[in-house]
Amino acid sequence: MMRRIAVLDAPTNLGLRPPTSTSVPGCGKAPGALRDHDLLARLRARDAGCLTPPRYDPGDWRPGDGVCHAREISGYSVALADRIGEIIDRGEFPLVLGGDCSVLLGSALAMHRLGEAVGGRIGLVFVDGHSDFRHPGNASYVGAAAGEDLALVTGRGQADLAAIEGRRPYFRDIDVVVLGIRAQDEYRLDLQAAGITTRPVPALRAEGAARTAQWAHEQLADCAGYWVHIDVDVLDPAVMPAVDAPDPGGIAFAELEILLAGLVDTPHCLGVELTVFDPDYDPDGSYAAEIVNTVVAGLAPVSAPEAVPPRLLPAAPPPQRVRSTGPGALARVATPPNGGAGPVLGPGSPVGITPLGSGEPTVDGVDAGRAIEGEIGPGAAPGPVTGLLVPAPVETPVAVEPVGPPAAVGPGLLRRVPRAEEDGASEDGTSPSSAGIA
Repeated sequence: MMRRIAVLDAPTNLGLRPPTSTSVPGCGKAPGALRDHDLLARLRARDAGCLTPPRYDPGDWRPGDGVCHAREISGYSVALADRIGEIIDRGEFPLVLGGDCSVLLGSALAMHRLGEAVGGRIGLVFVDGHSDFRHPGNASYVGAAAGEDLALVTGRGQADLAAIEGRRPYFRDIDVVVLGIRAQDEYRLDLQAAGITTRPVPALRAEGAARTAQWAHEQLADCAGYWVHIDVDVLDPAVMPAVDAPDPGGIAFAELEILLAGLVDTPHCLGVELTVFDPDYDPDGSYAAEIVNTVVAGLAPVSAPEAVPPRLLPAAPPPQRVRSTGPGALARVATPPNGGAGPVLGPGSPVGITPLGSGEPTVDGVDAGRAIEGEIGPGAAPGPVTGLLVPAPVETPVAVEPVGPPAAVGPGLLRRVPRAEEDGASEDGTSPSSAGIA
């Protein structure tokens, strides 16, 4: 499943409010800061260049004028969609380095064009510390596109941004999965009312990053593919504060790495964008280095076919008959040679993943998962097995899942803590809307 990664810089800051009256947001410097840590070489990626944005100048914008920089963002989004489309047409995997969250409009436009071309819908996995769902229907005014990008790409807001090329919406509400928002996000009830599927940090941490990735994939099973948006403010400011709107109660680098790896470990993932890192708050480059480490490890399923990516489903149960909802009446779960306990999936286990083919098998109404082909068991391989990896009731946590709050342990590190402490940390603080113009 190896696909060559193509890295495209989109260093726009047009969607953010000015940090001060005499300065501009620093996230436009993010692509360069990440490249300085050998991102392309470590990914063995093609350099797809840089799409230079228009000048940042709010001018005499006032509340009530609509989204600031709307004309510039619209034009930039069209150009960005063109560039992303070219990368996908080459059979490559785009990694877009923002820039602020308004980058999503260009990606969304590219995905809508692609969906129209293939005759299917494209979904969105939105990994963000904030819902970015402010729009004229729930706010007294709009202003900064980076705080409104999810609303815009789902068709809410002014037509010059929400309906470029007459395409509205770019993503349907039912084709969006939101991960990592804080428990008290300002617009969480609006997301629920819209039918947008969400998993805030407490639920993400309770289920684990790997299973959350699999769950997100399952929510978009009716889509021809999906795009992944990652705003680094999904990370807790205790480990990564270099963003414009840090908000307590986020996840840790290790969790983001596992989540990203799970999301891209499928041919249905069409590309990834990374947004809102601000090097102005990272004078020694340590946060940039940690982000690069996380991205390189998280994209290993795409860039390194010899790597064993995180497995997203629990071990298979004993042999059982499986009724298929598609062509072909029945499938069977093969008995593993390790006594029926199911494959042990961990580092060094040479297990390959292949699609099931037509139809989605179910066991008592639960998706059966994907076929496995390869060798199983820790250490020496006992022999080949082909069958179905079927979700089963899980009563014990997955050993590889990091849990617990990231506070005070340093970038990328986690400590295991009692459940009571974990729950308390994950709901800390409230969630202001990201990047609004005051």
